[in-house]
Amino acid sequence: MLIIRQAGTPGTRRACFPAPEDADPSGLAQAAALRRTDLARTDLARTDLALPDDAVVFAAPWPAAVATARAASGREPVVAGALAEADYGTWAGRPFAEIAETEPEGLGAWLTDPDAAPHGGESLSELGARVAAWLESVHADAARVVAVCDAGPVRAALAHALGLPATRAALFDIAPLSRTELAARHGGWRIAYVNRKAAL
Repeated sequence: MLIIRQAGTPGTRRACFPAPEDADPSGLAQAAALRRTDLARTDLARTDLALPDDAVVFAAPWPAAVATARAASGREPVVAGALAEADYGTWAGRPFAEIAETEPEGLGAWLTDPDAAPHGGESLSELGARVAAWLESVHADAARVVAVCDAGPVRAALAHALGLPATRAALFDIAPLSRTELAARHGGWRIAYVNRKAAL
């Protein structure tokens, strides 16, 4: 399974908590270049640089993820609600630095307790549970799956594969348009690589 983080957004540049936004046009151009070059070096690709006919491209429901999936694959993705970024409640779209200044106790709880939801939205453990359930639902077909989403679900997938608490998985740096690959194995997952940058 190839997981691609969606292209950057205005909120990404401002280090904001994620919210539904359009992708930056420059990021979508890079995603299209990814289709022509870097996907050709994955296990999913053929010598003609196209994804296999039976590959299924999934995208989180937010606009940037759907647009990135279209650009990177040249296909209309299957929208999967389970791949949505966490609902950050009152923090959505606000800069991390602002929350650190105005709600330090809440931020501290969110960073250390996977069940905490001080913003009134979704906890990291809730995000992790829905991503884990989705991963297991596609486990048998993982070799032909491409998923495009924001960083939170990528980290949740890694946490599930490694058996890590959600707060530990937050230590993975997942850059826009970077690739992470999970290989299904009996009883679990093997991580092929994390946060591989596209060679554009």
